[in-house]
Amino acid sequence: MEPVHIKTDKENIAPLVLLPGDPLRAKYIAEHFLDDAILVNTVRNMYAYTGYYKGEKITVMGHGMGIPSIGIYAYELYKFYHVEKIIRIGSAGSMHPNAKILDVILSTGAYSNSSFDVTLTKKEEKYISSSIQLNQIIQDTANHLQIPLKTGPTYTSDVFDVYVDISPLINKCPIKDELLCVEMEGFGLMHIAKYCQKEAAMLATIVDSKYEPEHIVSPKDRETSLNTMITLALESIIKCK
Repeated sequence: MEPVHIKTDKENIAPLVLLPGDPLRAKYIAEHFLDDAILVNTVRNMYAYTGYYKGEKITVMGHGMGIPSIGIYAYELYKFYHVEKIIRIGSAGSMHPNAKILDVILSTGAYSNSSFDVTLTKKEEKYISSSIQLNQIIQDTANHLQIPLKTGPTYTSDVFDVYVDISPLINKCPIKDELLCVEMEGFGLMHIAKYCQKEAAMLATIVDSKYEPEHIVSPKDRETSLNTMITLALESIIKCK
């Protein structure tokens, strides 16, 4: 079987991959952080770029929104392009008073009420851990770069929680008081990594919070914070050779 959603020569994809949700953010990272970056996938305008960061070959690719979308791209990267490690870099909403606007979060694992786990593995695993080894590299790198990092479990929602109240589902979560933030893809990525016997981690920047309703974040503030997360992800993944 050939991949359907990624069409490029296998040597055009690096074994180390960063996945932002927005394909235009992949373009931004390629243009601002990578050397000799080339566009290697345009199917459905889900751009993938491969270039070099400090001499190491890196691919950065958009994954779209939601578990099904990231599931497709992560599966094809792992299965058909021999990718070994993926770090998702995205945005999230705070679910804990200690997770502040613009904080960078390292997910130790994702909880979800999605049926993705049952569909993929025929088993019900509502919580799945991210790669311990990859997380340790990220934590060590953050310490070295003096980048503050908050670490803990996260929640993956099937709906955008700004529009729909997901508290009835959250209240059923056995670790609800530990959840740092909510996003929409981590649970799917981590399940695909486990299914393919590969590694995945997730970094997220907090961009909204019910605990800071009057906090206004300018586009410049968001860009600076996201750049911090991007730099951390790049510096971490090149240590994974």
